[in-house]
Amino acid sequence: MLTRKQQELLLFIHERMKESGVPPSFDEMKDALDLASKSGIHRLITALEERGFIRRLPNRARALEVIKLPDAYNPSLQLRRGFSPSVIEGSLGKPQPIAPPKPAAHADTGSSASVPVMGRIAAGVPISAIQNNTHDITVPADMLGPGEHYALEVKGDSMIDAGIFDGDTVIIRNGNTANPGDIVVALVDDEEATLKRFRRKGASIALEAANPAYETRIFGPDRVKVQGKLVGLIRRYH
Repeated sequence: MLTRKQQELLLFIHERMKESGVPPSFDEMKDALDLASKSGIHRLITALEERGFIRRLPNRARALEVIKLPDAYNPSLQLRRGFSPSVIEGSLGKPQPIAPPKPAAHADTGSSASVPVMGRIAAGVPISAIQNNTHDITVPADMLGPGEHYALEVKGDSMIDAGIFDGDTVIIRNGNTANPGDIVVALVDDEEATLKRFRRKGASIALEAANPAYETRIFGPDRVKVQGKLVGLIRRYH
């Protein structure tokens, strides 16, 4: 799954290489995606490379190779400078913050509750969170406590030292505040949702992984919105 900006950049690189055989420069990519700085392009390139969509060729300036395109890509759609593709994998348009779910419906016995599963969340490189209620799951009622809750399926391994593994389902209490050390669903730049430990670094916010293979990411406070806090986890053994 790619975010809107990741797919825009991938298709821009692809179309430019079809036209000229040469990848665009970082300045051209920045202008095409209407970004303020090239650091955003660096992050998008890294994410595309980690997902296996592109390859950076060593010892060559501006050397990028497109390995694959999204399944939803329509070759009849030409990505022009300043034009956003209309086909976005997983949804149409810009991803939105996770909509507040309906309150969990408690069973008559009082021992269990039904929680809506809202899609997938990244524990690794951020991915877009799917906004639709795909199905419901039943959880112990005492896992929830007060407030509204939703569930997300975990994709990635950046939280393994916190006991959260790829394929787990996390139970999230909906809310927009967090204390330092809480594991939260964080929405970055209104585009990417990720599961990380919440920290404060002065006036900035740090999203901290629980895997030494991943770096802590630091953001200005206006770039991160807390979407909820981890309160439980479900794991299936096959």
